[in-house]
Amino acid sequence: METVVTYLDTLVRETHKPEAEVITWAFQAGLRQLWRERTLGQYLRHEISRDAAIEAVGIDWVDLAERQHQAMLEDVTWGLEQ
Repeated sequence: METVVTYLDTLVRETHKPEAEVITWAFQAGLRQLWRERTLGQYLRHEISRDAAIEAVGIDWVDLAERQHQAMLEDVTWGLEQ
């Protein structure tokens, strides 16, 4: 099983970047993902508008969240009918 250290070592070696820079990239990427998930959650809970969500994370992410949410609702409906 790969470990965080293995991932870090591989990225440092393959990108030829210092470890601190790779860690910074990872931190920034993680923050962007958390922000995106927060924003999409707010949209799906009707706390912000679709336009606000699109402005914050982009239409592709909003479309994906809508499709996944619809699929989940269909699965729940199917499960309740069984």
